[in-house]
Amino acid sequence: MPRFQVEDMTCKHCEASISKAIQEVDAQASITVDLAAHLVTINSTQSDAALEVAIREAGFTPLLLNT
Repeated sequence: MPRFQVEDMTCKHCEASISKAIQEVDAQASITVDLAAHLVTINSTQSDAALEVAIREAGFTPLLLNT
């Protein structure tokens, strides 16, 4: 499961925007967000790169962490 550090995710609206972007790429994805730690963990059949692009296109700056 890829984990992304998303420092510019600062509120529930940001969390919702990221979740929506990921769901558009993989409607079956399971997303866990730790807003305080700025972490997004995704269980998805899509590649890490595809998920990163989705988050970037939503206007955020994800950093893939070693999993």
